[in-house]
Amino acid sequence: MSEKSSSSGSDEDVDPESGQPVELGGVLSKWTNYIHGWQDRWVVLKNNTLSYYKSEDEREYGCRGSLCLSKAVITPHEFDECRFDISVNDSVWYLRAEDPEHRLQWIESIELHKAESGYGSETSLRRHGSMLSLTSAASALSATSTSSFKKGHRLREKLAEMETFRDILCRQVDTLQKYFDSCADVSKDEFQRDRVEEDEEEFPTRPDAGEYNHNNNGSKEKLFSPASPKGMNGIDFKGEAITFKATTAGILSTLSHCIELMVKREDSWQKRLDKELEKRRRVEDAYKSAMNELKKKSHYGGPDYEEGPNSLINEDEFFDAVEAALDRQDKIEEQCQSEKVRIPRLTPVPPGDAYSTIGTHRFATKVEEMVQNHMTYSLQDMGGDANWQLVIEEGEMKVYRREVEENGIVLDPLKATHSVKGVTGHEVCHYFWDTDVRLDWETTIENFNVVESLSDNAVIVYQTHKRVWPASQRDVLYLSAIRKILATNENDPDTWLVCNFSVEHDKALPTNRCVRAKINVAMICQTLVSPPEGDKEISRDNILCKITYVANVNPGGWAPASVLRAVAKREYPKFLKRFTSYVQDKTAGKPILF
Repeated sequence: MSEKSSSSGSDEDVDPESGQPVELGGVLSKWTNYIHGWQDRWVVLKNNTLSYYKSEDEREYGCRGSLCLSKAVITPHEFDECRFDISVNDSVWYLRAEDPEHRLQWIESIELHKAESGYGSETSLRRHGSMLSLTSAASALSATSTSSFKKGHRLREKLAEMETFRDILCRQVDTLQKYFDSCADVSKDEFQRDRVEEDEEEFPTRPDAGEYNHNNNGSKEKLFSPASPKGMNGIDFKGEAITFKATTAGILSTLSHCIELMVKREDSWQKRLDKELEKRRRVEDAYKSAMNELKKKSHYGGPDYEEGPNSLINEDEFFDAVEAALDRQDKIEEQCQSEKVRIPRLTPVPPGDAYSTIGTHRFATKVEEMVQNHMTYSLQDMGGDANWQLVIEEGEMKVYRREVEENGIVLDPLKATHSVKGVTGHEVCHYFWDTDVRLDWETTIENFNVVESLSDNAVIVYQTHKRVWPASQRDVLYLSAIRKILATNENDPDTWLVCNFSVEHDKALPTNRCVRAKINVAMICQTLVSPPEGDKEISRDNILCKITYVANVNPGGWAPASVLRAVAKREYPKFLKRFTSYVQDKTAGKPILF
């Protein structure tokens, strides 16, 4: 991955002049869709925005997409050490770096840009913290005021009684205070009178001299008037005390009743609160469930749902998705076949002798070994072998399967037998082997190319198959050879064979985009000729081709065994019928090729 600057979360990632994180750019693999899978894209991190372009050279044409990182969530993948996901609401980018170090580098750079974006940074907290706190506090107080202080009708009545009792009690306290003040004044006068009496004992005068005060008019006035038995100012202390006691008793009673009402009200509100909390819990659960379903639907087809040991899709959903994808492909192929106008291909067919030679290329010995093995074992009758199970029988066609698993991977050998009228074994094997007409009848191939031509009857072919989501895309690199099997006696039928088996080649190395499948396939065709009537020449009505097709395929990957077996059971008969019908169409009205 080429990069414009490194990013490790240190001070070197920040521009010393502007104080902002530096720009980062490089190549990352981005998940596009389930058809094209991972694609290399030029990704740029700048000004808190992550953008991607098809390539670095196309930056001048504008980005193909961008994400604002202010509220982005960066999630390193749990199992893939090179992958990390960036999500903003419902938008998710699945990205892969070339190694774990570069993934860490990108994640730290993105987090640094996000931290300096104004959300969650120190300057942001200083700028927004106080106002947010005041607003939150006001909202909380408002909510409390409107919900927690609503009282019932009976409680309001009791509170009104408390107000009345408070006024009465205040008046009584004032009255009693006046009485106590008056009592204090009387006590002071009695004290002064006692002092006067003590002085008269020391200095005796007339008996009534100390009890009266002589006025100017010659009349006399009592110096001390006797205290009123009811107290000063006519206050009835006993009555006031009884009233005070009754008032306080009324207050205590009312308070007790208020407390009782509040306890009942608290129980009522607690029940309502519990009901509301239960409603809220159910709503939150429904919301989470709806969001999970929404995310599942919106991201259905993402890398987390594709084939793999940690796939989020279960086996039943996997099977349904594969079956639906195959149905769509069948409909598309039917439309294409109805609209397709086949162009006659004039492919010269070498004479049979050219196909009977062993060859001198570097794989010649391996080819001869494969041919001999198929001629020895593939033509054996399966009637007495209990390991072979008949899974399909349609007319002359029978398909057998033997269940084999190795390390959890399905390696079931398949064997099919079929009889086709009007074609020879040479013609069937020729069209099966000829790469010029491969795409005319093979509908599962996305593209293929001949990597190397070893001889006139042997080539090395690389081909990728159309992806059937959620299964990963498969590719195959194999050697394909066509041979005419020389008869050992005159009664042996004319026999032709095409064998395809996996090899390795420097020009077609495995990649992360496809799962490399391993194959060992053979098509053996024997031509049976029935004698024509009288002196008539042999026509296609007298010809019958007996086909034996064997396939040993290691699909690799993590596809469920039940899905692989169901797909094989469905697709192999369709393949044989489609191919043999194509050969019959191509050879109709043409000279017979033995």
